[in-house]
Amino acid sequence: MTGTDVHNEAEDSGPGGYAAARLRLLTEGARSGPPRRAALASLTDGWLAGLFDAAASAAGGLRGVCLVAVGGYGRGELSPRSDLDLLLLHDGGDPGAVAALADRLWYPVWDLGLALDHSVRTPAEARKTAAGDLKVQLGLLDARHLAGDLALTASLRTAVLADWRNQAPRRLPELRELCAERAERQGELQYLLEPDLKEARGGLRDATALRAVAASWLADAPREGLADARRRLLDVRDALHLTTGRATDRLSLQEQDQVAAELGLLDADTLLRQVYESARVISYAGDVTWREVGRVLRARAVRPRLRAMLGGGKPAPERSPLAEGVVEQDGEVVLARTARPERDPVLPLRAAAAAAQAGLPLSLHAVRRMAATVRPLAAPWPAEAREQLVTLLGSGRPTVEVWEALEAEGLVSRLLPDWERVRCRPQRNAVHVWTVDRHLIETAVRASAFTRRVSRPDLLLVAALLHDIGKGWPGDHSVAGEIIAKDVAGRIGFDRADADVLATLVRHHLLLVETATRRDLDDPATVHAVARAVGTQSTLELLHALTEADALATGPAAWSTWRGSLVADLVRRVSAALAGDDPDEPEPGAPSAEQERLAVEAFRTGGPVLSLRAQTEPPARREPEGTGDAEGGAAGPEPLGVELVVAVPDQPGVLPCVAGVLAVHRLTVRTAELRALELPAGVDDGSVLLLNWRVAAEYGSLPQAARLRADLVRALDGSLDVAGRLAERDAAYPRRRGVVAPPPRVTVAPAASRHATVIEVRAQDAPGLLFRIGRALEDAKVRVRSAHVSTLGANAVDAFYVTGPAGAPLPPEEAASVARRLEDTLRART
Repeated sequence: MTGTDVHNEAEDSGPGGYAAARLRLLTEGARSGPPRRAALASLTDGWLAGLFDAAASAAGGLRGVCLVAVGGYGRGELSPRSDLDLLLLHDGGDPGAVAALADRLWYPVWDLGLALDHSVRTPAEARKTAAGDLKVQLGLLDARHLAGDLALTASLRTAVLADWRNQAPRRLPELRELCAERAERQGELQYLLEPDLKEARGGLRDATALRAVAASWLADAPREGLADARRRLLDVRDALHLTTGRATDRLSLQEQDQVAAELGLLDADTLLRQVYESARVISYAGDVTWREVGRVLRARAVRPRLRAMLGGGKPAPERSPLAEGVVEQDGEVVLARTARPERDPVLPLRAAAAAAQAGLPLSLHAVRRMAATVRPLAAPWPAEAREQLVTLLGSGRPTVEVWEALEAEGLVSRLLPDWERVRCRPQRNAVHVWTVDRHLIETAVRASAFTRRVSRPDLLLVAALLHDIGKGWPGDHSVAGEIIAKDVAGRIGFDRADADVLATLVRHHLLLVETATRRDLDDPATVHAVARAVGTQSTLELLHALTEADALATGPAAWSTWRGSLVADLVRRVSAALAGDDPDEPEPGAPSAEQERLAVEAFRTGGPVLSLRAQTEPPARREPEGTGDAEGGAAGPEPLGVELVVAVPDQPGVLPCVAGVLAVHRLTVRTAELRALELPAGVDDGSVLLLNWRVAAEYGSLPQAARLRADLVRALDGSLDVAGRLAERDAAYPRRRGVVAPPPRVTVAPAASRHATVIEVRAQDAPGLLFRIGRALEDAKVRVRSAHVSTLGANAVDAFYVTGPAGAPLPPEEAASVARRLEDTLRART
């Protein structure tokens, strides 16, 4: 039976004919989805039009009245148990006749047991009600004529749309607030095990709100995938209505298998993944659209004042640089005009890291341009790509929104193909509140708060991202995840030792909490079994932080003070079992001929001497830190940045002076080593400080070596006020809200060296950080014997071997005091 046949039968047979035709339509196995919804709407249109015509004829051919479908029925989205949203519109001529007509319309609908949402109004009353009730306004935007005076319907539609567009600056913020309140009540559709398809964030109500925004002509939602997402949710609701026989939008657990079968899907998990994917598209479209609405409304509010000041001119939007090829414009992160995505495969990660660090969203246009033009990163990744991934993961809460923007355009699965198996994967466990993929990102967010507790924050953050990656495969997810993590670690550029640590962390990410809560900790065999699995103190430290981050990201029921104390007790016992002799200060390698030449020249001239050269490494052997400038896939040695070697006659203040000059020139320090170098035989007695830096320009090109040397000479003789220059620059660029990093942590490493006191600093990397550390150590009257500085993502992990004026290690009380003062100095700045 075709849609026309059903329509005709309903008209010919009255309510009984409509009911029979409706039943046949809903039980036809061959028709579902949009065709069935359209046929059901057409069938209902014909029946209601027949009722209207018969009632109007009985009233003597009533004029100036029409029947209008609004809301979901107006859009033609009739699910099997949907309400009929109807408006009886009249010109106010004969209220008694209109009331009688309404009775003849509503009672047949009720007699069939159909849900009815009805009203009787004049156009003026309809507009007045809409002005005071946003939900009425939204329903009228979808008004569709069914029967009666067509001109009356057309005039109302025209007036309602004009009202909506005129009042959009006031009504759209109200609509946004309504959506936010609903999301707070109902949760996010893309993560719920028993979601409300209509009311939850990313559901059908939000899709309708996006249509209303588009109707305002103020902004529009990204269209790609949005119609398909809406259709899939409507299909699921249809199946839910048919399997339950009820007008419900909540997809409860006990009904998911039946709904999946009705839709021809493999199982309930496949159903939920489809729902989650659809909700994710709608949620992301909402985020982008509401940002655009806010930007347009802000521009409208500011424009009259600017025009008055500028005499009618249109000001160019401000663009503040964030990283190479990445700028901030109007509250979003966009690509610089000079960016060349097709030549820069690291750009998506660099842009994402910059956005997360600044606490800003990635522009939709920027993400789509990168997705369309950036070529994939070759394995192993260049060092810069790995560093930018770590920076993104360590940015805290802003990471989530930026990661979702990358996912929306398929960039995450392109960077990490194994991600596809866990994307939108439900977790049927009451303890878990997120899908697998969101849980992994949430774990990285939690782990970012623990980066000061570990010596390798980069390994902690990547382990957080990968610890449940095996859940996309059959069997024990920890065993599968170990294999995947090792492979991913190699692909993204970690060396073999680091890849082994990551694999161990993923394999044993449940070990501490399961052992602490299920085993006898007083049994030495328990402690030694954990020690054998973990292997080293540093891995134990990482596993402890990962365990807590994983539990906190799972849900409120997964972690407690009691569990935390049990795990901490186990860690203390295992740490004692692993304890051995601590390593002494690392012996520096023999200076190269070039370093000796610079040292001799510095001693003879009495001033600083430096050299700049590109630093490379072979593709098969990667260091755990550094910043690469090359495109992925290049053959032969790969540039890591620039190596800067500075030789200076031994004197106070060298470290802060050199670090400050580099900060003034906007050079990012990735690694640094400082050591005293005795001059070779045959040269006058003396000592030269040799500083070996790996640096990269924040954006733009590197300064000339001659200019760096000139500023270094001025800094050493006191004529260049480095602190003042840095303060001026900070004042010129007000701080963005950005990432809220964990506070700096400064500790004294116990018994780490027989010849010096080792002060360890873990802090958020920032311009001038090393300058502030060096100056604070100088103010404390300690001598830096050597320094080992590394930047892992956005985290600085530095070790300073210091002595007193006489060259001996500091007494314990003095060392603790120096560490406290240094930590206070760094915290005051943050």
